[in-house]
Amino acid sequence: MPVLDMDTRSSLRQVRAVIFDRDGTLVQNEPYNGDPARVRLVSRAAEALAQLRGAGLKIGLTTNQAGIARGLITADQVRAVNNRLGDLVGPFDTVRVCPHDEGDRCLCRKPQPGLILAAAADLGIPPEELVMVGDLGADIGAARAAGARSILVPGPATRRLETSAVVAVATSLTAATRLVLWWARGQQ
Repeated sequence: MPVLDMDTRSSLRQVRAVIFDRDGTLVQNEPYNGDPARVRLVSRAAEALAQLRGAGLKIGLTTNQAGIARGLITADQVRAVNNRLGDLVGPFDTVRVCPHDEGDRCLCRKPQPGLILAAAADLGIPPEELVMVGDLGADIGAARAAGARSILVPGPATRRLETSAVVAVATSLTAATRLVLWWARGQQ
């Protein structure tokens, strides 16, 4: 198990939900994908989510989609891709999308905490009782800003510096799932 930062607010709380980033974490990253037919899962994504649901955890999805603000995809296309993902891995208890561009200075675009806080509110769970799983430093930063735990699962888009600044790094979605289940059983 990775070394954990016991100074975070979330370190002593049992995990009740997992929030996943979409692109690069659950699905192969395809920039500005608006076509549900092009959704390709990362290895063992469906199994990981089934295992977490089987343990009684709620599952959420958060995604930055600047392509909406840039006019490259529509909100309806993003919904269609998210729905296809749900068809492949099972339903999400909450889905939150940031449609803004980096220059919009919104509070929902990761690494801001807005998506995480909104997902936690949707689930009726304090952010300290959820884990954010993502492939970028922005995912981890959003979790930290919201007071949640996080696990980085590095992928092709992950920068080396992002892996050095995080508390928990997993080599795969399967390894991240094992860590979440360990936390959910009240391990610290």
